[in-house]
Amino acid sequence: MKLSERIEGINSRIPLKFKVWMYFVAFTLMVFLLLWLFQILFLETFYERSVTRSAIKSSEKIAEAYEESDTAEFYRTVNKVAVENDFCVEILDRFGRSRYSKDVLGECLVHGKQNNTNIFRVNILDSPDKKIAYKIKNPRSGYYMQLFGRTLGDPDNPSGFLLINSALAPVGSTVNIIKRQLMIITVVLIVAAFIISLYLSRRIARPIANITKSAENLARGDFDTVFDGRGYLEAKKLADTLTYAERELSMVGTMQRDLIANVSHDLRTPLTMLKAYAEMIRDLSGDNPVKRNEHLEIIINETDRLALLVNDILDLSKLESGKQKLNPVNFEISGKLSEIIDRFKGLSEKKGYEIRFTPDKERIVRCDVVKIEQVIYNLINNAISYTGDDKKVYVRQINTSDGGVLIEIEDTGEGIDEDKIKLIFDKYYRSENHKREVVGTGLGLSIVKAVLKLHNYDYGVRSKPGYGSVFWFKISSFDVIDKNN
Repeated sequence: MKLSERIEGINSRIPLKFKVWMYFVAFTLMVFLLLWLFQILFLETFYERSVTRSAIKSSEKIAEAYEESDTAEFYRTVNKVAVENDFCVEILDRFGRSRYSKDVLGECLVHGKQNNTNIFRVNILDSPDKKIAYKIKNPRSGYYMQLFGRTLGDPDNPSGFLLINSALAPVGSTVNIIKRQLMIITVVLIVAAFIISLYLSRRIARPIANITKSAENLARGDFDTVFDGRGYLEAKKLADTLTYAERELSMVGTMQRDLIANVSHDLRTPLTMLKAYAEMIRDLSGDNPVKRNEHLEIIINETDRLALLVNDILDLSKLESGKQKLNPVNFEISGKLSEIIDRFKGLSEKKGYEIRFTPDKERIVRCDVVKIEQVIYNLINNAISYTGDDKKVYVRQINTSDGGVLIEIEDTGEGIDEDKIKLIFDKYYRSENHKREVVGTGLGLSIVKAVLKLHNYDYGVRSKPGYGSVFWFKISSFDVIDKNN
């Protein structure tokens, strides 16, 4: 096993609340580590760099005033910079003679007995960029000081020199004070961090733990499980999602039971009849050609019914799995509707059904003709099964203003209750008013739904109890080739 897989295996066994606690504590320790590093180890370095940056910035300001201001304004600028920053400032001419001095420290390296201005001037001239900046110990006070020097005017032919001297306060005592304070703060905050992180980790993990426990109950088949996601937004969303999944699983379970019941019912009758008439042929009508042919015809019809049921189940399975592909071709929609309606003439003449077709102007459409035929056939067959005592079914073609084609199939039956309309296209759903006069499998509307979704066509049903139902679908204008008619 790879190391990464081992680590992943270990991580998967660590509880969430322990992980949250561990991350929080690690973050706290990292913060204190950085605080100690920057406040204790690097404090002196930061301080010296800050003094150097201040001296450089002040020197640039003085050099700018030297170039642009008159003598009085220049000296006022030097005096202001020295007072505001606690700097000692010395202005020299090109020969190293003092032209202006400002001592705010009293122990400068550029003033008094320790005056080494000429040495500093030589060092400036010898440096590549005509500037110097270094830390030097004051022999009188014993403390280190920061010295910065540069030329004034043209660096190659300077008209003067600028020296800035600032004290570097000893930070050792300050570090000791900060260290003691940090020690106390670190102990207090680490203890607080442990307690707070432990509380937060439990608080964060509790909703997940509750949802996990409920999910385990759901996995065992308890569809009355309550998912409690109170605590934070993500947990609530997860709980709501699992609640939705629970309802869907419960519905699927109900549908599966209905499927078994419906398929068992549809299979039992033809199988019983097949067996009964086969036995009759064997025992009674084997030598009677008329009776034998009559019984064989019934066996053939029931076999066809079984084949139809199996084919519908297979077709629906392919459509819903996404394996069924569309084979679009161009055809005339009015002609196709008339052709399908003609197939029901035998049924109409035999049982008195009347199918009235109201066509619109012919339009050529491009879609899967076999599957659209199946949709129209199933909708007409469904209308025949549910129409009223007048046995009338209405089929309408309506060319819409946006270039599409609307197909409506209307029956005159008892209609559909409003709360049942949303279920009518669901797989294995069967209306309480279902009739057995026309052979069907109970999967016709589910196949209609799957085919129309595959084409991305709009579809639906309008119904009112006592006034029949109108099933419709619309061939998109994108699939209409000839929109001129």
